[in-house]
Amino acid sequence: MYYEKLINISMVGATMIKKLLVASLLAMAGTGTMAQSAFQGFYGQVASGFEANRYSSINSNTVGASDWYTNTSSNQSSSGAPLVLGVGYNYSLTDKYLVGLGFDYSALPQSTGNFSQLVTPSGGGQFEHYNLIYKVSNRMNLFVTPGYALSKEGLVYLKAGYSIQKLQLTQGIDSSNLIDQGYTSSKNVNGYILGLGYKHMIANGFYGFVEGNRMSYNNTSTNGTFYSSGLPFSQTTNVNIKTYSYLAGIGYKF
Repeated sequence: MYYEKLINISMVGATMIKKLLVASLLAMAGTGTMAQSAFQGFYGQVASGFEANRYSSINSNTVGASDWYTNTSSNQSSSGAPLVLGVGYNYSLTDKYLVGLGFDYSALPQSTGNFSQLVTPSGGGQFEHYNLIYKVSNRMNLFVTPGYALSKEGLVYLKAGYSIQKLQLTQGIDSSNLIDQGYTSSKNVNGYILGLGYKHMIANGFYGFVEGNRMSYNNTSTNGTFYSSGLPFSQTTNVNIKTYSYLAGIGYKF
């Protein structure tokens, strides 16, 4: 009788232990699910805000039929509201750490106003050429985004990667200096992007985000030929470009 009671008690105890183990495992699974970031997976987003482009160290060399010239310009800028479209994928390394791969495209161009260059002929003297314009467009960024989940709904992240954009320089007609036919020259320029951002899930896959970025394109040159008094002049212009963007937008996590 004693042993039968002992066996019954043991069976009851084993059953309770099993139930406790199952309950503990379910609780742990539930906790892991709740802790997982809501930003794991594919996403698409759109943003706008403010963009500023800085053009520095602008200088050029011009070669004519019988003379050559060195030209310098003051620093220039262009700014406005961008339209940035982005897609990407975030992968959870742990409950708190994610790493993402993303791509974005800036759809709106930004142009400087007309600016001038101070021309120094090899034979001496100085004068100015007017009606130059820089424009940047079609910027594309490919980047990685290591992130940290502050909560299931909140994610802070860094951006680092490769940037490419189209740079265009226009030398317009300058009747005061007998430039009767200007030129437009463009090329794709390469650089890098660094950024910092924060995303917060709103509801049903929709989220809002803010972001700050810095892009740099150094030692960029364009080439063109303009005509003065009917004679050709070949010009190579060098510039360093830095871009700063401050964005706010909405996105959807699929």
